Amino acid sequence: MRARIFAEENRKWWTLGAVAFGLFMIMLDNTVVFVALSAIQDDLQISTSELEWVVNGYALTFAVLMLTGGKLADLLGRRLIFIVGLAIFTASSLACGLATSASILIGARVVQGVGSALMNPATLSIITATFPPRQRGTAIGIWVGVSAMALAIGPLVGGILTEQINWSWIFFVNVPVGILGIIVARLVIDESRDESEEQRLDLPGLLSSGVGLFALTYALIEGNTHGWSSGRILGSFAVAVAGLILFVVLEHRQRVPMLDLSLFRNPTFAGANTVMLLVALAMFGMFFFNSLYLQRILHYSAIETGATFLPMTVLIVLLAPVAGRFSDRIGSRWLMGVGLVSLSASLMSFSRLGVDSSFWDVLPGLVLGGIGMSLAMTPTTAAAMGSVPVDKAGVGSAVLNSMRQVGGSLGIALMGAIVASAIHVSERDPRIASQFVDGYRNALHVAAGIALAGAVVAVATVRKYRHPEAQPALEGA
Repeated sequence: MRARIFAEENRKWWTLGAVAFGLFMIMLDNTVVFVALSAIQDDLQISTSELEWVVNGYALTFAVLMLTGGKLADLLGRRLIFIVGLAIFTASSLACGLATSASILIGARVVQGVGSALMNPATLSIITATFPPRQRGTAIGIWVGVSAMALAIGPLVGGILTEQINWSWIFFVNVPVGILGIIVARLVIDESRDESEEQRLDLPGLLSSGVGLFALTYALIEGNTHGWSSGRILGSFAVAVAGLILFVVLEHRQRVPMLDLSLFRNPTFAGANTVMLLVALAMFGMFFFNSLYLQRILHYSAIETGATFLPMTVLIVLLAPVAGRFSDRIGSRWLMGVGLVSLSASLMSFSRLGVDSSFWDVLPGLVLGGIGMSLAMTPTTAAAMGSVPVDKAGVGSAVLNSMRQVGGSLGIALMGAIVASAIHVSERDPRIASQFVDGYRNALHVAAGIALAGAVVAVATVRKYRHPEAQPALEGA
């Protein structure tokens, strides 16, 4: 009996390792591409707009299909959808590395986004279905730490592969890793799904949410390029609003909706998702424009820029599991509040940087940011997933990840608009550095205010949630 319990306990952690493996590939691909863009452009002789779509094609597909991936995981089986997504991601990575033109590379990146959208919600829902409530926060903390580690080493790996071998190897390395991940997932992950009596695919919901999220993400990403008052961007926002309103109306009327809107009646779920949106809104723009600041103003190389972020990401890797264990014991509410206050302090620290700052001026903001992200992200994820029934874990995970993607896109667009409003000279004018820094500081002040607003939401809405499946154990104790 004891041996059986020991085997089951080991299997849980092997399952966590398998899904973390797939998540590592997704997160690595978010950052590994950026340092290789110049080499890709020179090799394939593609335009700047085509180069933008190498990044945007992946991001748009990932954001649009996230909710679909979560629903399919609950409907058809979480292990099945995870493995299918991993296979699509692996095959499309091979196609990316073999691409000989812009159209092939962009198409392969779009397909890669499909694979990520299937894998990502499945990873978190598998964890929720596998681990009991007393261990779930710890498992989610490790999940967040793996994400941070992949994001941290992405620029370094991309720079080394691009400079020492060829840009195509940033995609080729996914192939053997993906094949190994498929084998391990098949062996160690138990299948789970939503066991409700009535199940069907909500095609009207999929279509309306897909159109709405695609239009919203497109407008946010392309707003600075085409102008916020241009017909294309205003039209995209109009389509987004219409699509998302239609989605909500349809979900209210569907007998078996893709998104159970009753989940948002739980203040903890609604609050945690709002906090995730605000964290992404405040921090994604910071990551993006800190990279630009380090390279354009301080003249760091891409690899030096990636290395500069290591103090923050190493702290997240180390502290995220600890924050997860504390959220299991004391709840997420105050951890989230303290974390968001720390993030606000981090952003204010970055706002003091100038045109001649050194790494030691940047370091305090990185340390505060690493502590804040650990205390905010892991408990927020644990709070959201803890307030969702296990049979709805895929959809709950997809909603949370969609909030992060949409918030991140909006954050980059918002900070971009603020930075751009302070620049009144051409790229070659020597005054651009000081004007960029002025806009950068203004944007960071706004982001710090958003982080503080997130702290207020967390403390006001999030409560410690007792899982129904934990009740019998508590009564027995």
